[in-house]
Amino acid sequence: MAEFTPGVEISTETPTIEVTIGPNNPLPIGRQTFRLVVVDDAGNASQPDQVVIIVADQDAPTAVIRGPRIAAFGKSFELDGSASFDAGGGKVVKYVWTYMGPGT
Repeated sequence: MAEFTPGVEISTETPTIEVTIGPNNPLPIGRQTFRLVVVDDAGNASQPDQVVIIVADQDAPTAVIRGPRIAAFGKSFELDGSASFDAGGGKVVKYVWTYMGPGT
């Protein structure tokens, strides 16, 4: 596991590396470029190869709706979706409300 910092090389003796992501070192959403140079046992270095990884928010947000348990007949009431959230790094930008009809 490795915490990558832009421009800082990390050397390993194994051909794979895990890019460690966490709250203290998130990769921003968008295109992220990684480079690899390999060195042989004689000390000869390869030309670099690169891969572009697209970091995307693929987690659906969570809708949280609040309202009164009882509403008086003929009186208006408020529904509140402000506790909704997107744990995937995005932000909620639209609320789509639908009345589903009488409950059972």
